[in-house]
Amino acid sequence: MRSIRTRSIDTKRGPIGREAGRRRRWPRLRWAAAAALGVTAAAVTAFVLLGDGDSPTAPRALTSEEANRLAVTRFLNYQAGGRAVTITVPNATGGLVITGSIDYRTHTGYGVVRGTGRDTSSDGLIQWTATTVLVHPMTDPPAVAPASPPASGWHSRPLQLTGTALDTSLGIALGLGSDRPENAALLPQNGAAWVGRDEVHGHRTDIMNGPDAGTEAGSSGKAGASAKAGASPTVRYWIGADGTMYRVQVGIASESQPVVFDFDDRTYVPVKPVPGLTPAP
Repeated sequence: MRSIRTRSIDTKRGPIGREAGRRRRWPRLRWAAAAALGVTAAAVTAFVLLGDGDSPTAPRALTSEEANRLAVTRFLNYQAGGRAVTITVPNATGGLVITGSIDYRTHTGYGVVRGTGRDTSSDGLIQWTATTVLVHPMTDPPAVAPASPPASGWHSRPLQLTGTALDTSLGIALGLGSDRPENAALLPQNGAAWVGRDEVHGHRTDIMNGPDAGTEAGSSGKAGASAKAGASPTVRYWIGADGTMYRVQVGIASESQPVVFDFDDRTYVPVKPVPGLTPAP
């Protein structure tokens, strides 16, 4: 993974301060948009389903009960306010692991990023929105991010819409919460399917594919434009008996391994913005 090029900012007077005055209006999210929140059509075409190591069975149609759980899984993240998450981003040199939390009301993520293998140049703290990535480099980052982000030492850059597995993963993570349930009746009609069972963090789960992005119910906005170009991204969900999301897996064309989002039983710590940054709603 290429090193992140950043520039220092004054969080009180710099571009993040100006960002505070801009209130973005977030569109209603649909399934394709959840796979690449705010990402351009070119980025959405990078999503492909990669098989997981659990050798799921042949896909079958969802039952009505399974469709209901799939329909509410992202809404439950939003309803909870936020979730603790571990994001594993693949890379040929080792990859990155982000351990932190996502606030699905303000669409803000925050945590510790660590490189694995030879990829340690991005170690430190990270906070991001749909438009901005803030990094706080550290040679020996803590196991968990401090509840209150440091007031200085941050570097800012725009979240890149194409070309980086990290930024693509950050955008996907923000899209895994929605302010309303989906239409359960439309999901099976548009490609959603049951593909197996698994145990994740001690929880029995059903593995389900979300609907194809090329369908009417799975497309909106810029993601819909990519569907017209022939893109058909698929996202795989590990969902508990009550609809709770425990794992999500999405493939990225530039990498041989999928990005994995693990929602475990760690207590969610509300995300406090870096001083001077006001998240867009």
